[in-house]
Amino acid sequence: MSELITAELVDLDLSAETKEAAARSLAERMAASGRVTDLEGFLADVAAREAQMPTGLDGGIGIPHCRSEHVTEPTLAFGRSAAGIDFGAPDGPADLIFLIAAPAGGDADHLSILSTLARHLMDETFTGALRSATAAERAAALIRGDEAGVGAAESGAAESGAEPEPSAQAAEPSAQAAKAAAQAAGAAEPDEGAQPTAAPEPTAAPTPFRIIAITSCPTGIAHTYMAAESLEKAGQAAGVEVFVETQGSAGFQRLDPQLVADADGVIFAHDVEIREKERFAGKPTVDVGVKAGINRPAELIAEVRQKAAHGETTAPARAAAPMDKGADTGDNFATRLRKWLMTGVSYMVPFVAAGGLLIALAFAIGGYTINKAPSVAEHFLWTESASWAALLFQIGSVAFGFLVPVLAGFIAYGMADRPGLVPGFVGGAIALTINAGFLGGLIAGLIAGAVVMAIQRVRIPPVLRGIMPVVVIPLISSAIVGFLMFLVIGKPIAALQKGLTDWLSGLTGANAIILGVLLGLMMCFDLGGPLNKVAYAFAVGGLANPNEGSLKVMAAVMAAGMVPPLAMALATTVRGRLFTKAERENGKAAWVLGASFITEGAIPFAAADPLRVIPSAMAGGAVTGALSMAFGCTLRAPHGGIFVVPLIGQPFLYLLAIAAGTGVSTALVILLKGLRKPSPTHPAPTPTDTTNEVPAAA
Repeated sequence: MSELITAELVDLDLSAETKEAAARSLAERMAASGRVTDLEGFLADVAAREAQMPTGLDGGIGIPHCRSEHVTEPTLAFGRSAAGIDFGAPDGPADLIFLIAAPAGGDADHLSILSTLARHLMDETFTGALRSATAAERAAALIRGDEAGVGAAESGAAESGAEPEPSAQAAEPSAQAAKAAAQAAGAAEPDEGAQPTAAPEPTAAPTPFRIIAITSCPTGIAHTYMAAESLEKAGQAAGVEVFVETQGSAGFQRLDPQLVADADGVIFAHDVEIREKERFAGKPTVDVGVKAGINRPAELIAEVRQKAAHGETTAPARAAAPMDKGADTGDNFATRLRKWLMTGVSYMVPFVAAGGLLIALAFAIGGYTINKAPSVAEHFLWTESASWAALLFQIGSVAFGFLVPVLAGFIAYGMADRPGLVPGFVGGAIALTINAGFLGGLIAGLIAGAVVMAIQRVRIPPVLRGIMPVVVIPLISSAIVGFLMFLVIGKPIAALQKGLTDWLSGLTGANAIILGVLLGLMMCFDLGGPLNKVAYAFAVGGLANPNEGSLKVMAAVMAAGMVPPLAMALATTVRGRLFTKAERENGKAAWVLGASFITEGAIPFAAADPLRVIPSAMAGGAVTGALSMAFGCTLRAPHGGIFVVPLIGQPFLYLLAIAAGTGVSTALVILLKGLRKPSPTHPAPTPTDTTNEVPAAA
């Protein structure tokens, strides 16, 4: 297996001015060494990870990283910038940039090396040695931790007048100590090597305050381990024992149950769901994003000690809800509500795609009367296409039948974690039973989550805590949600759902066109974000009980969602000189993405130039939505793009609406970009321009 980093993957004079350009420059070195198979695909994965959370850290460090199917083996590239590059760190630009690439199924050994590097980055002597290194070979060896390389790096540092010896000798022991601490924390024996911190105090000194910390980030490569190292160091400085469980890409070793039971407080520093969170319930808890664990560990330790002193504990079997895990304490109710709803919608979409496309395929084979075919379990002829169409329809109908329960169940899950699943699914199923539909499932999910959250706030004796998540909470919450849905609010919601359905069915003329404009604007505003998903969920909900109006809504939503990527693809073809080389390459992929109804294909363009791209996309989407409604186009499939055109009512007019909106968006984005005055540092690219930098948004 190749080394994680070699001299060819080091650039000590990185000249890039933006984080995108820096990532591209380092990624090109990976591609040249055969470790990245698709440069643009890999950079798209890096950009997607960067969009989740900035990767800049205090101390002048940038660590863009991702897991990608375009990576052949775990790889690290290092660049040193004299001018500094903005990676979103609070203290300013980064001069040390590490591009970390892990394959989609990266092995544990290499990922552990990456985690060791992440811990090294918290050591100022290690980063100081990198800043003073004079040769790429020395920098690569220092990062790998090679003994000979470290010595070489030290000598190089000495030549430049830095203090070399601590860099190698302190960085490596720091990593070994961190690794030993992590292994000790996850060992099977409760009284393992984590206790030596108390050994120098054999007298009857009071037991130090003990904290359990859990760290995790979306890729589980860098921030996870940097937060662990930062918390451990802050604990040592404060005289506090900190035991960290890192839930990274290579899995995780559970802390010893006795260690957890004896802990005085818990710190969650995470941006993805904590696994087996119920282990830490009932203790003083601080719950923050992973970067808080890196940037302000001392504050977190002080906060958890203060909570312990005041007797503040989490409710049994309950910590922060999954969608609240990265939220700031200042997040208001509207922000949390949006996250809860998006949780339900995100889990619902795969059922929509599977069930809806199976139904659409059944209609294509057997016609729209196939929904009246008898059960294939009782009547199926292998040689008849109608039987196969009926089979597809009935499988798709079963999948589609899960939409409302899944929506409700995972809204409750977003609010209350796993205890919310049972009452959420029960409430969603009842919504179907009483014909409350999509709206009923949404309300049922919110009620279920609220009920579980209320139950979890009740203090109970420790002896009953073990049965709370598996018996008490599901029993009580399901009974309450069922009572409310059947006897109190279910019927009014069903009446409201019927009214909405009837309104959609009667949409004609100006009202339909106005709705088409609104849906088009929503689909194109955030290109796959919350507003886009709300419009899409509204359209899909109408397919549960389809009528002429709901089928028109579905057609308008899909048509508008296809416009942004198609427009960007056309614009890069017509006026390529207005776009960078990377954008022109993305434009080729956008043709396929747009045709497949994947609105996210326009995100790279919007991220680079939002003030020109997004308004242009919205204008085209509004035109397409309005025309689709005006033409009376209908659609029974919730997805598929041009591949389900045979199932569209008025297909030629439908394609005309998409073409018109695409033309409007293309013309606007070309006009707006053409009016832009090139800056001295970022001249407008020419057809032969080979620059890889993404132009800054106005």
